[in-house]
Amino acid sequence: MASTNGSKSSASKAKTTTTTSAEKRQTRSVAETAVDLPVGAVLSVTDRVSELVEPFTGRSAAEKQLKSYRTELRRRVKRTERRGTTARKRATTEARKTRNRVEREARKRQRTVETTLKRNRNELEQRVRKAVDLLPV
Repeated sequence: MASTNGSKSSASKAKTTTTTSAEKRQTRSVAETAVDLPVGAVLSVTDRVSELVEPFTGRSAAEKQLKSYRTELRRRVKRTERRGTTARKRATTEARKTRNRVEREARKRQRTVETTLKRNRNELEQRVRKAVDLLPV
C-alpha cells in the first residue's frame, strides 16, 4: 500500500509542477508585454520625430520643404475657394428659380381672382339691371 500512496504523491507533484511552469510562462508573457508596449511606443515616437526633423536638417532643405508646404497650402485654399464659389452660385441660382416660381404662381392666382371678381361683378350688374327693368315705373 505504501507504493500506492507514493504514486499518488508523484502524480500530484507532476501536476503541481506543470501548473507552476504554466503560471511562470503566463507571468513571463504578461511581463514581456508590459515592457514591450512602452518600448515600442517610444521607438515609434522617435521614428516620427526624426521623420519630422529630417527635412529641416539643412537650411536649403528646410527652405525647400517650407516652399512645398506653402504651395500645398495655396492649392488647398484655392480649391476650397472654388468649392465655396460653386456652392454660393448654386444656392443663388436655386433661390432665384424658387423666387421666380413663387412670383409666377402669385401672378397666376391674382389673375384668377381678378377674372373671377370681374365675372361675378358683371353677372351681378346684369341681374341688377334686369331687376330694375322689371320694376314698374
